[in-house]
Amino acid sequence: MTISTSANSGTRPGRALAMGLAAASILLPVRPCAAADPDVIKIAVFDFELNDRSAGGGIIAEDAIDAENLRKSTEEARQRLAASGRYGIVDTGSVSAEVVSAGGIQHCNGCDGPLAKKLGADQSMVGVVTRLNRTEYTLQVLVRDAETGAVVSNTFTGLRMGANYAWPRGIKWVIDRMLPDQRKD
Repeated sequence: MTISTSANSGTRPGRALAMGLAAASILLPVRPCAAADPDVIKIAVFDFELNDRSAGGGIIAEDAIDAENLRKSTEEARQRLAASGRYGIVDTGSVSAEVVSAGGIQHCNGCDGPLAKKLGADQSMVGVVTRLNRTEYTLQVLVRDAETGAVVSNTFTGLRMGANYAWPRGIKWVIDRMLPDQRKD
């Protein structure tokens, strides 16, 4: 967006700034800080990963489309949890190098719990898409208590006759079914 402040524009700089801020406030919803509400569960949602068990898994590497759909799946989970009002999302970026050095979240033997605790989260969430073949996948979403490491939820679904673009829809389905069971008492 360009704001003109020239004398010929007919708009004074202060008014243009106010109009821009008003437009931004419409487009960017303001959410209350998760820390302000003690009932909000702080959750560290780690980047989803692919476990390729298909016949071509050892031959065909994860490609940019797979990576993009994993990213979309992770973002779908974060957005749906935040939109529920029951979760505050904790950024996992500062521990991503530790996840990578452990061989990925699916190979780190439950490191998501201690890493979430290190980040100040109450829970961790990991998602693994397993490719069975090029049209069949499974999706597992595991939520762990950051303090104890205990599994809070282990949800699973199969995605049949689809492709990697269906992964975000799969996480939407899982989160929608998981949320009624995720209550902090």
